[in-house]
Amino acid sequence: MKRSLKNTTVDDSLILYAELDGATIRAAQRRLKAGGLQRIVPGVLSASPEEEWPAIIALHRIRVLAALFPGAVVGYRSAFRGGMPVNGVMHLSYSYNRKVTLPGLHVVLVKGRGNVAGDQSISGRNIFFPSQARMLMENLTPSRGTIKKAMGRVAVEKRLLGIFESRGPDGLNRIREEARDLAATLGFEREFHVLNELIGSILGTKSRQLATATGRALAAGVPFDADRLSLFEALAATLRATPLTEKRSPVKTETAHINFAFLESYFSNFIEGTEFDIAEARQIVLEEKIIEQRPKDSHDILGVFRQVVNPGWSNQSMAIGEAVVHQLQQRHADLMKERPETAPGEFKDRENFAGNTAFASPGHVRGTLIEGSKLLPSVQPGMPRALLTMFIVSEIRPFIDGNGRLARLVMNSEFSVVNASRIIVPTLFREEYLDCLRVLTRQGKPEPFIAAMQKIQQWTAEFDYTDLDRVISQMKACNAFEKSRRQYQLLSVADLGPATK
Repeated sequence: MKRSLKNTTVDDSLILYAELDGATIRAAQRRLKAGGLQRIVPGVLSASPEEEWPAIIALHRIRVLAALFPGAVVGYRSAFRGGMPVNGVMHLSYSYNRKVTLPGLHVVLVKGRGNVAGDQSISGRNIFFPSQARMLMENLTPSRGTIKKAMGRVAVEKRLLGIFESRGPDGLNRIREEARDLAATLGFEREFHVLNELIGSILGTKSRQLATATGRALAAGVPFDADRLSLFEALAATLRATPLTEKRSPVKTETAHINFAFLESYFSNFIEGTEFDIAEARQIVLEEKIIEQRPKDSHDILGVFRQVVNPGWSNQSMAIGEAVVHQLQQRHADLMKERPETAPGEFKDRENFAGNTAFASPGHVRGTLIEGSKLLPSVQPGMPRALLTMFIVSEIRPFIDGNGRLARLVMNSEFSVVNASRIIVPTLFREEYLDCLRVLTRQGKPEPFIAAMQKIQQWTAEFDYTDLDRVISQMKACNAFEKSRRQYQLLSVADLGPATK
């Protein structure tokens, strides 16, 4: 309900004396005395039931704070969080120290300067949001008690690293100059010294030790993508905690080995859009007949086949630490050597995307590979390590092209090392395979990926690869070469009739 008192419209759910003229305030006080309004705190009235007050205060938080504490500056950890309360507590820089309790909100007033250069009014009201330089220095101040006002050095370092990633050195230098100008005014000389050391260490002009792994990597010249490393760690944790099924290799003879390598290469390239009829692909790989109209596509199939059939590549476990960089560059150089436009063996010089998903930036490829590979010893050889290696390469996408094929090759090498079945991802399984990778990338959920890869390994291991004609016929009967998941279902060898088996 709204009432008009002397040309001032008053919302009965929240009445703030600071927003009213004298006559309107007196009218509200008469209503308060008559029982038509209730006092929330001095200067704040409401006609709404008391149980609704927390929601009203939350909805009109800035109005209320500006009315009760005019000229205050949102400060410390509240400013660090974008002006939002943290665990129900709002910190404000004000003219005195005090704690004020409102319905659903505790306000901690910290004695300090009002608005200074760089602070901005919020919604045109008499309350301000601090400059980034002020906010960072506030969060480096000493903090005691159960409700700590400052986020602390590690949180500030992480924020500075984020600014460096998004805005580069100029962004950090601007903050440093603003902080230098404000330090004496705010009494933050000590805090500026710490901030200056942090910025200098990130930019490489100071030698002070940084606290975060990301910061230390950046200072060492090998920055990494912290968000992707968190994804890798989440996958590794799930792989460590989940009992996984694993099928032994069905390949027992050299002939079967060659036939399997051909089919792995055929389907791995088909996933990436290098589409050939199976008979054409067979001529390219097994009869060495390059398709004249498509020489590079022909060599793509040969490149994967070569790394599957050659034990030097196919039984090579992924290296740990610095060695992984050279290993993957060599592997990619061999895989893509017939496509010089893809810079074989050279890490990407520009971002790559899958839909709206951007993968690791070029400057983070080396560091993220090194740090990601260090997780490998924490998971068991075989299926767990295979899935982790595959996702690390797939998620970083270190090269301009060929990343999907490379990711599946490093995965399958981990299987070969323990004589487990390598995985063939048939055409009909392509969308399910990519969908579960997207869920892991975007939602951080590894379970669909783990389940899908166990399922398709079991499918792969059911075939006898001794007779190529027969296994192709069986795979066709299982709908492996089909594209539409709506029209077809991927069958297993066990689903086939006696004549097809």
